[in-house]
Amino acid sequence: MADEQTWFHPAGSHPEDGWTDVIDGRIPGWQHTGIRIGAIVDGGELRLPEDDVERIIVPLAGSFHVRFDGAAGNGEQSLEGRASVFEGPTDTLYLGPRTGATITGAGRVAVAEAPTTVHRGAAYVPVTAVPVELRGAGRASRQVHNFGTPAALDAAKLIVCEVITPAGNWSSYPPHKHDTLVPGAESNLEEIYYYETAVERGADAPTAAAPFALHRTSASDDRAIDEFREVHSGDIALVPYGWHGPAVAAPGYDMYYLNVMAGPDPERVWNITDHPAHGWVRAQWESEAIDPRLPYTKETLR
Repeated sequence: MADEQTWFHPAGSHPEDGWTDVIDGRIPGWQHTGIRIGAIVDGGELRLPEDDVERIIVPLAGSFHVRFDGAAGNGEQSLEGRASVFEGPTDTLYLGPRTGATITGAGRVAVAEAPTTVHRGAAYVPVTAVPVELRGAGRASRQVHNFGTPAALDAAKLIVCEVITPAGNWSSYPPHKHDTLVPGAESNLEEIYYYETAVERGADAPTAAAPFALHRTSASDDRAIDEFREVHSGDIALVPYGWHGPAVAAPGYDMYYLNVMAGPDPERVWNITDHPAHGWVRAQWESEAIDPRLPYTKETLR
């Protein structure tokens, strides 16, 4: 059985080739998804090898230029990006397998990955085309950017989205799972949570403020897993199976996470099963309003 430490990776614990963190199939018990996190200063670059993985390049903070060459084609694409993940959605770039790339610019960037040999061409998703969903209600309100879901992107395996949760709210709630294939009802998907946290918009916080959030994963069957973590910017939580949620934004601190999902199923679809003790809370949302702090955009940041 894998040690529970396998499923939580603090920021900077897996540096490689200029990337601050690289998570992939070399993690014991992990095989369907990966993520790279990197920082670039003016004049620097990060490289993506020509491997059997499909990728989505996601600016976290800053703007970038991507030059790519391989089975997905060759070309280049500018990504305008954003000042921070709490400004709302960003443009992204999808690259199919056996395609190398060089990323230049300034800022922080994430790359979602999934092993596959099924070829797709490169696909640019501009920020104006990103589906933005306000999910839940009340203290379960959050904002979801669905740029890498089946409805928005033709990929082989990857399902990717990002979520902004205002301070004090609960996300990934009610707890749910997708660890067993039940056609039409539940998918079998690994999931990555890459976290960032920040002082709540408009708050007058002291310099000693230390933004954090909480992450929970628990067993759904006889496969043991029990994670309850305090998470900070740059931390990565892996969900190989089990109930996951809530992810909680502490009062005073906004929370962001990038979700990367993929699995062995023949169909690329996100079907979930709610925790039987907590799924009833969805019905409560029908009588509650969306948190008025949402949506988070560049305009509301000002």
